[in-house]
Amino acid sequence: MANDASTVFDLVILGGGSGGYAAALRASQLGLDVALIEKNKLGGTCLHNGCIPTKALLHAGEIADQAREADQFGVKATFEGIDIKGVHKYKDDVIAGLYKGLQGLVASRKVTYIEGEGRLSSPTSVDVNGQRVQGRHVLLATGSVPKSLPGLEIDGNRIISSDHALVLDRVPESAIILGGGVIGVEFASAWKSFGTDVTVVEGLKHLVPVEDENSSKLLERAFRKRGIKFNLGTFFDKAEYTENGVRVTLADGKTFDAEVLLVAIGRGPVSQGLGYEEQGVAMDRGYVLVDEYMQTNVPTISAVGDLVPTLQLAHVGFAEGILVAERLAGLKTVPIDYDGVPRVTYCHPEVASVGITEAKAKEVYGADKVVALKYNLAGNGKSKILKTAGEIKLVQVKDGAVVGVHMVGDRMGEQVGEAQLVYNWEALPAEVAQLIHAHPTQNEALGEAHLALAGKPLHSHD
Repeated sequence: MANDASTVFDLVILGGGSGGYAAALRASQLGLDVALIEKNKLGGTCLHNGCIPTKALLHAGEIADQAREADQFGVKATFEGIDIKGVHKYKDDVIAGLYKGLQGLVASRKVTYIEGEGRLSSPTSVDVNGQRVQGRHVLLATGSVPKSLPGLEIDGNRIISSDHALVLDRVPESAIILGGGVIGVEFASAWKSFGTDVTVVEGLKHLVPVEDENSSKLLERAFRKRGIKFNLGTFFDKAEYTENGVRVTLADGKTFDAEVLLVAIGRGPVSQGLGYEEQGVAMDRGYVLVDEYMQTNVPTISAVGDLVPTLQLAHVGFAEGILVAERLAGLKTVPIDYDGVPRVTYCHPEVASVGITEAKAKEVYGADKVVALKYNLAGNGKSKILKTAGEIKLVQVKDGAVVGVHMVGDRMGEQVGEAQLVYNWEALPAEVAQLIHAHPTQNEALGEAHLALAGKPLHSHD
């Protein structure tokens, strides 16, 4: 293995997804000499196979629904169907524009970008393209891939992953989606808007099971209204080909038939065969273990993003990458409060939250110390105009700060920014209540909810 000993980078990053490129940009900004290694495309899962393309599909679905429902707004329109090639062109154009911009950004920051499959070869080096890239510190950011279950082979034909679903050359007539988490309900929502007959199979007792139970129930009610079917509380047993599609059998013997089966049970870390364990990096079930500053048990190695057992969100990867860069540059860093990270599921209606659930709050503070308030969007003028239904739920420590904000309704993802400030600044309901929110906006609903929690409701009943 050739080694250019004259070049020793301050930071060598293996993986150019959200966590990796964020670390590269911030580290270079702080004067560090950075090498960034990526085997596929800069931007990783989020840009090419995750956040951006799925949200493009969901927006195309929203346009389809608006065309179908234009009549109720007094607008004459006809819905002629989905041009899937046109949808993919729109999606791919969005990705291409962002990809070009990101490439330019990395180049402008003087980051040494190396395209190739890298492997950790020592606590301070990565081998790639027959060369050894040396660094004073190495950051592992190799991301994740779609997971499956034992005995369930994703073949890319009738049994597909989210990667396959994003490039499917047709709108399936019917689909079973295995998994009712974020990925599963987003595809269920988009495909339903495109005209697919959708059934979601979730082994736990609710859709989006990590969210507050009230949010899950509201989403389930909305999905029923949209005609999205789901089966909860029974686990998957097997899948087999039929003459025209796939049959899924559950543990209780119940069966479902459809044209395709989308396996959406989550994503697993990319860590096998990359030299991590050989260099003594502590692992658990494929994840790299880190401390609160993203440092592994090997002092010269850190890890971020989907590779570590934290929230699998692009913005979490950004934050973790920035934290590592700033720590290595000698800046004072603060560990991430993962409860304080905003979370959004971009189905129709959207589910957005920050902080902890009511159940968790009761577990932490005691049931008698927790207050919960629900504000129905029916009292919000802009939500009425948009014809969206849902609620904002606040979870408060009695006589103290708001520790959870849970929202369901169209465009609630756009409201989670203020909710994040409420939680992270440990705001009291009365402090938020005195802020004036613009009327008519959906953001106003967040203010109204805090008015009610502060004991002075305006457009809601006591």
